[in-house]
Amino acid sequence: MTTGLIPGGQPPDPRPSGMRPPQQRRDQGGQGSPHVDNRPRSSVITARAAASFEPVGRSVATARSFVRDTLQGWGFADIVDDAVVLTSELVTNAVVHAGTHADVLCLRSEDGVRIEVADRYPEREIPLQGSPATMGSPDREGGRGLQLCAAIAGRWGVEYTPTHKHVWFQLDLPDRPVGTRAAGPSLPADLLPLADSRVRVAVVQIDRAGAISAWNEDAEELFGYQADQVTGKPLTDLAAWPHTPGTGTGIAEALQLSRWEGSYGIRGATGRVTPVYASHLRVRDTDGEPSTVCLLVRDHERAVLQTPSRLPASDTGPADGQSTDPFEVFIGSPAPDDLDGLLQRTVERARDMLDGDSAFLLLATDDETELEVRASTGLPSARQRFARVPVEAGPGRYGSARMPAVHEDLTAVPGAVPLLNGTGMRSVVTVPLKVEGRLTGSLGVAAEAPGRYSNEEALRLQFAADRIALAVESARLGELERLRRGSLSFLVEASDLLAGTLDRDQTLALMAQMTVPTLATWCAVYTIADQASDPYLSYVLHEDEELIDGIKSLLSKIPPPDPVPTPGARVWTAPGAAAHEAALRSSMRSLGLTGGPTHQVASGIGPTLATASAVGGETVVLPLVARNRVIGMLTLGKPTDEHFRQEILELAEDLSRRAALALDNARLYSERTAISQSLQRSLLPPGLPEIDGVEVDVIYRAAGEGNEVGGDFYDVFPISDGAYGFAIGDVCGTGPHAAAVTGLARHALRLLAREGLSGPAVLERLNSAILDEGARSRFLTLLYGEMRPQDDGSAQLKVVCAGHPLPLRLRQNGTVEPAAEPQPLLGVIEDLELYEQTVTLDAGDVLLCVTDGVTERREGTRMLGDDGLADVLSTCTGLTAGAVAARIMRAVERFASDAPSDDMAILAMRVA
Repeated sequence: MTTGLIPGGQPPDPRPSGMRPPQQRRDQGGQGSPHVDNRPRSSVITARAAASFEPVGRSVATARSFVRDTLQGWGFADIVDDAVVLTSELVTNAVVHAGTHADVLCLRSEDGVRIEVADRYPEREIPLQGSPATMGSPDREGGRGLQLCAAIAGRWGVEYTPTHKHVWFQLDLPDRPVGTRAAGPSLPADLLPLADSRVRVAVVQIDRAGAISAWNEDAEELFGYQADQVTGKPLTDLAAWPHTPGTGTGIAEALQLSRWEGSYGIRGATGRVTPVYASHLRVRDTDGEPSTVCLLVRDHERAVLQTPSRLPASDTGPADGQSTDPFEVFIGSPAPDDLDGLLQRTVERARDMLDGDSAFLLLATDDETELEVRASTGLPSARQRFARVPVEAGPGRYGSARMPAVHEDLTAVPGAVPLLNGTGMRSVVTVPLKVEGRLTGSLGVAAEAPGRYSNEEALRLQFAADRIALAVESARLGELERLRRGSLSFLVEASDLLAGTLDRDQTLALMAQMTVPTLATWCAVYTIADQASDPYLSYVLHEDEELIDGIKSLLSKIPPPDPVPTPGARVWTAPGAAAHEAALRSSMRSLGLTGGPTHQVASGIGPTLATASAVGGETVVLPLVARNRVIGMLTLGKPTDEHFRQEILELAEDLSRRAALALDNARLYSERTAISQSLQRSLLPPGLPEIDGVEVDVIYRAAGEGNEVGGDFYDVFPISDGAYGFAIGDVCGTGPHAAAVTGLARHALRLLAREGLSGPAVLERLNSAILDEGARSRFLTLLYGEMRPQDDGSAQLKVVCAGHPLPLRLRQNGTVEPAAEPQPLLGVIEDLELYEQTVTLDAGDVLLCVTDGVTERREGTRMLGDDGLADVLSTCTGLTAGAVAARIMRAVERFASDAPSDDMAILAMRVA
């Protein structure tokens, strides 16, 4: 192993003891050389961070960000710039010039930071110490990395292994007062940030699962919850996180980061959202269990927690005449990776650059007719976020976002900048963000004092806007691409779910569940039965189930939205106004301003305020149009002071079209099912008659989903003089066509039997009626009989079995025998010669009549058959008619695992 060590002595060695330490190479000057430091040093490594980067150009910027974030996290902001410069040069040598992977290792010790860059190209030469000529000219393109190490680092060195080359450098920490990490200059009192008389810092600890494990007194004071009320609950139950899925960092991701700072809201006990500024720190306890400590202050007191932004390179960089990236001068480095972070950094730097009180940035919609608020500072961000204003707000250049504009006093031109209405801002400067001449956004800075800005400030802001416009547009397009991909996936999944059901109520539930919380905080679905009916509130859903009843009650007290068929979302202000009035009335009652006792209404104040907060934001209505008719409305809502972004509304419009068709299909299916079921029920007998001395029970199962009547039928009815007719039959096939013949047969039997005809005559006339149906006719097997209870407790039966499975007689001794003989079926030949047989049932005997769906029950090649049915019936001695029928049905169901494919009817009659 060959090693070269440049002045500074032996560095702290983090490698395992088995590896050889780098050998020190002294220069020709020996011990007396003034630039060689031979003092022994012993440093303890207290932290380390490592990363590997691919041999591509973007890896250099990624490595710079890695080193900067690491050192800032360790609190070494004083040496960040030098470390980034050296790392950038060394990683460039590895990934660009050598074309290999670069491994970057950061080591923290008591007296400084050591950074090592390793590549996998060990054949390159390394200049020896003491040979300045070999370092090359500073003006040449290559070889400057080691020169910079020699010029900037306290110590540095190079070592070779058979597979790697390691270049390391160490930066010592500057002397500073004990305990000081960073400090700012002294400021006059009037320049210090404003805060309340007492600044409260809520300390909230979140465990590995995202649940609250600690909640201090300041948190109780700020948000109104006692510690025992929130401990164990997920932070997501309280946090109003400004996040659109797929387009930025969500709360779950933020809680996993080692450090995070930013703004969001906390829903207090009153239901109102308190904007807060938060600083998150990821820690672990002595057992190694990770958790996140969140420090929260009110958003307007963010100066208490916010880490000061790093000064731009132009303010702190070396005065060597090198040009600086204008983008980094304005934004700072590293630039945020996500669009929201970039926009927020932009408005904060714009505000600071022009010494304003607030700043805002708007992005153009796809058609460039409107601008959408995406970031602001010094303004009520929750209320303004995703609010939309027209690109052309008025006549002339000052009313257009396409041109720079300076307003010295907004009170002279009310409404000139709609975004600032009611904010107290007096002067404002706005400039466009353009890419290749196309408007992509607008950047503005405002102040509470009039006359603060002139054309000079407009030029400075326009220069900054030109620097960031391309980066903003690139990030915006990336976000749109991710959102569109997520939208396509969402719509595909929604279509599959909606197509998977034809049940109306389930379709309504699916519509709401797909909408909340992906697209909105709450939603309501109104349905319209027909053109003459008013909209009806059919379904309400909120991401917090405890608020559903309150929202449903509120919406039921206000007129529904108008069923306008115009496509697209339109704003509906009625829920927000009603919520505001309800909250105001509750507050007045709680103060006793209505003259009534306050203790009687105090218990209802909380839910009312919570409901008001839940529906107090923007509410939009999308029509549900199917087959050129409005069949309902889909209502989406946000909590207090929030707006919908345009892309979400477009996605909701696509969903509403699919949901409307699914809902209309479910309606049509429900109507046709209701009609079918009504007609089918008319084919079944109204009920079983009470027969003295005889128990009668029936079990009927129609094959096919939604069918109540099939090709099998039964009937038991009185004839005359104490006689009763009974019948059980099977029409060829199943479904509606078979059910039509079923209706014909059952009604014809009743009519002919009551005319006094004998059994054979009844069946012969029924045979003729079936044949008269022509092509619609179907053959029919039928068991028909007449029963007369006798004075001695028995029952006399006259039976005709026309092609039907034979009835079985169960005697009291357990024997089973057929009770009739087979004869020709109906609906096949015209001239039938049928006869009836007489059977006497003694007390305790059972007559079992079934259709072939019972006897032909199959499991593979096995079939229940007549013998199997007789075996089951033989076990039913002493059972009632209902118990016999139930045991037969259980035996049939257990015989095979598959669902029955044929209709089944079981008629059991027992002489008591």
